[in-house]
Amino acid sequence: MITLAVDCMGGDHGPRVTLEACEKFLATHADAQLLLVGKSEVLAPWASRPRVTVIEASEVVAMDDPIEIALRKKKDSSMRAAIQQVKDGKADVAVSAGNTGALMAIARYLLKTIEGIDRPAIASQMPQEKGGATTVLDLGANVDCQPEHLLQFAVMGAALVSALQPGGPEPSVGLLNIGEKAKKGNDMIKKAGELLRKAGQSGFINFVGNVEGNDIFKGTADIVICDGFVGNVALKASEGLAGMVGGFLKQEFSRNLFTKMAAIVAYPVLSAFKKRVDHRRYNGAALLGLRGLVFKSHGSADALAFEQALVRAYDAASHQLLARVQ
Repeated sequence: MITLAVDCMGGDHGPRVTLEACEKFLATHADAQLLLVGKSEVLAPWASRPRVTVIEASEVVAMDDPIEIALRKKKDSSMRAAIQQVKDGKADVAVSAGNTGALMAIARYLLKTIEGIDRPAIASQMPQEKGGATTVLDLGANVDCQPEHLLQFAVMGAALVSALQPGGPEPSVGLLNIGEKAKKGNDMIKKAGELLRKAGQSGFINFVGNVEGNDIFKGTADIVICDGFVGNVALKASEGLAGMVGGFLKQEFSRNLFTKMAAIVAYPVLSAFKKRVDHRRYNGAALLGLRGLVFKSHGSADALAFEQALVRAYDAASHQLLARVQ
């Protein structure tokens, strides 16, 4: 059995979304069990369900709570209690839609980093035109990075993709830059490129060189490495793409007869495109580099998106992601 500890109180919508997602997840994963963490009055109806254990936590980390409050003051929060289950060996992975900064701080404090890893990184997937997804990291945990950090991100990203796609070819790694040539970029990126090329030549990773922003969506590399500032900007742009398509369809259907007819003709294609780029289908970011598995769901996730985060966490745990990174 794969055991997931779920912070049921976190995120913009809390139990209304997380519990619906948990119910759907359990229906499709017979070899999984859930530790539902949160306030007892909310989770009491779940206490007698099969493959469910309720863990009481009296506090909730709000989405706007400062990291210091979440880490030092709210020691009985559902977020902290969920991660504690992983530390204590009672759960294989923890999942939360709560405050990203607080989640990273608490996870790092409780679980510590793997030896050889200086900084944990946030890794998630973005849709690409080949029909699959490109894994990108870091997506916001580390705004200022050193070249050695990007090398570590590459190793961890390769382990993540190998775990989520077992049996596939060795994943390729690209370094996000303003051009493909090695001389492009600032000093940090150039030095990171040198380290990645040496790692590639030594057989540690399958490094394919520099890639540009549009290569994320082309699928030029399976994994794209960048600092957290750039990665977070790219993530937000990706999430806005599906919304833009949906807004376009809504506008065209509300105009004159000609545009309505054109929209009707184009609707199947645009709807399929919207589904492909729907960020909910790629929800679930891994906090890599810790001595335990933690997955972050988008704070505004609906039930479909949060279920995807649970599935991604389950897949990572069942395919031994932590051992692969180590």
